[in-house]
Amino acid sequence: MRRHLLNRAEDNDPMSVVSNLFDVAMVFAVALMVALVSRYNMTEMFSQEDFTMVKNPGKENMEIITKEGGKINRYTPSDDNDKTGNKGKRVGVAYELENGDIIYVPE
Repeated sequence: MRRHLLNRAEDNDPMSVVSNLFDVAMVFAVALMVALVSRYNMTEMFSQEDFTMVKNPGKENMEIITKEGGKINRYTPSDDNDKTGNKGKRVGVAYELENGDIIYVPE
C-alpha cells in the first residue's frame, strides 16, 4: 500500500514543476508591481480624475506630469529650446510659508 502512494503518475511528470514555478513567478510579479505603485504614491495614475504632479520641485531634474482624460503628458523645463519647439515664459513666483501654505504672486 505504501509503494502505491509513492509511485503515482503525477510524481513522474517533469512538467508539473515548471507550471508551479510559472505560477509562483506570476504572483511575485503582481506583488512587486503593487508594492512599487504604493511605494511611489502613483495610485493617481489609475483614477479617472485629472491631476498635475511635480516631481523634484525646484531642482535641475524637475518634471511636471499632467493627466487630462486618458492622456498623460510629461514636461521637463529647460533653459534652451527643447525638441518640440515649445517655449515658455515666467508668469509669477510661488512662495512656501512655514506652515506649508503656498502663495502664488503673478508678475
